[in-house]
Amino acid sequence: MTPSPAPPGPIQVVVDLNRCQAYGQCCFFAPGIFELHGPEALWYDPEPDEAQHEQVLRAAAACPVQAISVGWAGTINRKKAEEAHE
Repeated sequence: MTPSPAPPGPIQVVVDLNRCQAYGQCCFFAPGIFELHGPEALWYDPEPDEAQHEQVLRAAAACPVQAISVGWAGTINRKKAEEAHE
């Protein structure tokens, strides 16, 4: 089964750094977006270019602890706010 292509438009990436265990799988799938600095410090681009969306989605899916959230047009912020009120 082929994964569906990423929808067009800007995306937002959020990494839960408390959940992240620095396995580095995201760095392999999207090396320009995610970078490990030191043994446990992850740096990432929260608003990658549209050309990198597929890589970002693959990186998020590959995260063993599901620490990466990806959303379109502000959906991440709304989702996080809704979860905080539950």
